[in-house]
Amino acid sequence: MRSRLLWIVAVAALAGCRTVPVHPPPATQSWEARRPELQARDRFGLKGRVAVATGKDGFNAGLRWTQEGALSHVALEGPFGAGGVQITAEGPTLSVVTSHGEHLDSDAARAELGSRLGFEPPLSSLRYWILGVPDPAQPAQEAVDQQQQRLQSLQQNGWQIDYSGYMPVGSEWLPARMTLQRAGVRVRVVVDGWNS
Repeated sequence: MRSRLLWIVAVAALAGCRTVPVHPPPATQSWEARRPELQARDRFGLKGRVAVATGKDGFNAGLRWTQEGALSHVALEGPFGAGGVQITAEGPTLSVVTSHGEHLDSDAARAELGSRLGFEPPLSSLRYWILGVPDPAQPAQEAVDQQQQRLQSLQQNGWQIDYSGYMPVGSEWLPARMTLQRAGVRVRVVVDGWNS
């Protein structure tokens, strides 16, 4: 009798320790309403990590992104020496400051990024993709999570973007994990925190 009582207590204790999965509440706003709101968001910041694979080459880096209107400031820390690389983009205008303090503009900046990264990053579209929306200036194919009303994946401008996780940021859910792929290139982004 005593062993049976101990067994019941043990089962009850284990049942009490079981982790209950947490599911975010469903979105209260439709994707058609949320998409233009996110596309209009022109001030935000994030910090995280990026892993890039191009053929047999690859690197990991810390990532900081600050968006101020049409101006994107991107810092990659780690792969190019202690100082990393600083990228500033506004529309077609691009400038790069290398880990050695060398300042490059326009075509020289594009050539430097292409050489160092192994591909030219689509910065004008990436500022939207990082928010979990397509670039409004280009056609796109979207796959939407109907319950949560947010993107699961996106095809745009030759890139496949898959969203594998979101995090709450104020009253909104923004991407926490995403993978961008194009022929020979895979970029994984993990966001550790948003400022919006």
